[in-house]
Amino acid sequence: MLLNLIVNAAHAIRESGRDASTGRVSMANPQIAATSAVPWELDDGTGACRYIGAQVERQWGWAAERFRRAGFLFSCVHTDDRPIFAQALEDAVASHDVAVECRLQLSSGKFADVRSFMRHAPNEKGRIVRGISIDITNQKKLESELYQAQKLESVGRLAAGVAHEINTPVQFVSDNCYFLRDAVSQVGEVLRTYQEVFQATSAGQLDAQQARERIEMAERAADLAFLTDNMPPAVERSLEGLERVTTIVRSMKEFSHPNQRSMAPADLNAAIRTTLTVARNEYKYVADVDIRLGDIPPVVCNVGEFNQTFLNLLVNAAHAIEDVVKGTERRGLITITTRQEAGSVVVCVQDTGGGIPEAIQGNIFDPFFTTKEVGKGTGQGLAIARSVIVDKHHGSLTFESVPGVGTTFHIRLPLEANGVETVAA
Repeated sequence: MLLNLIVNAAHAIRESGRDASTGRVSMANPQIAATSAVPWELDDGTGACRYIGAQVERQWGWAAERFRRAGFLFSCVHTDDRPIFAQALEDAVASHDVAVECRLQLSSGKFADVRSFMRHAPNEKGRIVRGISIDITNQKKLESELYQAQKLESVGRLAAGVAHEINTPVQFVSDNCYFLRDAVSQVGEVLRTYQEVFQATSAGQLDAQQARERIEMAERAADLAFLTDNMPPAVERSLEGLERVTTIVRSMKEFSHPNQRSMAPADLNAAIRTTLTVARNEYKYVADVDIRLGDIPPVVCNVGEFNQTFLNLLVNAAHAIEDVVKGTERRGLITITTRQEAGSVVVCVQDTGGGIPEAIQGNIFDPFFTTKEVGKGTGQGLAIARSVIVDKHHGSLTFESVPGVGTTFHIRLPLEANGVETVAA
């Protein structure tokens, strides 16, 4: 519906600039120049614009006449984005309304983020695509800043939990090191006794019986049998503790790594394990986690944004369970599932919380909407998650919830990211 309004408005603007006597478009019409969006009509056969709004010179720096050249509009699109732009044109010609985001080169040589809405003009002869392009560079910048702020908020919220997770293995590594320090000293005393007894025996100062008694006395004083049994496990536990710390630090580093603009194939199962490690303190007191990770191929995505989305769902699940089990001895269950399904990878986060009341199910993705107490949530988590999955990755984020039973969120990501979003008329 929104696309209909936008493209029809572009058509109305175009018609308002047409000279009644000649039928040609006047680029000087003030009604056209007043809008910052750039309306255009493209002959998909020749790649030349039959029309483009005069404001294109103000917005993009190029003279409108240049777009009448065959292929000039397409040549302005960033080389990496041309395939998705071309596919959008094909979809539009096939009578699909489409929206596509790409980088477009300005006359200054810089690139702007542009969102274009397109549709086929069926009443025209030839392969004519009518569209309107809007510069969303500032919007993308604000979205990035909002996302990074939300990510830093998450890191800050997790910091205390991560510190606790690190403190536990560090504590028993410390205990084991103190034990090993004393043990090494005691074993050293026994070794010195061995040396003294050996020298005294060699010099004829001690007979065999005396030597044996002195050695046995030193071994009992040091409790050598106990040390022999417990020193190797102490070393192993220390190594395990250090490995645990290394895993937590590595996971935190991977989770908080600055986002890259470009997408790349990623192992979502590994990303899920990383986030579970970082967020363990959020759920370990109230729920057990059942991990059922299937055999899935790499998915082309921004893995940092996926981590953030999964974290939001995981924390929400833990909070929902906490509301149910608080003050009882019961524990909830969070089930994490991944699978491949019909050209997509599906990630499910299921909890045994109280479910989402039917009255608010339609609002949970709204920005700043939250049912949590002050200080526990800002209402941005699910809104950003939906934007990341739907708008940026062209997937879907849906949920099923039964009040009193629990909620399941489904993330669906296409295996092949085409960058084109199909918009329903």
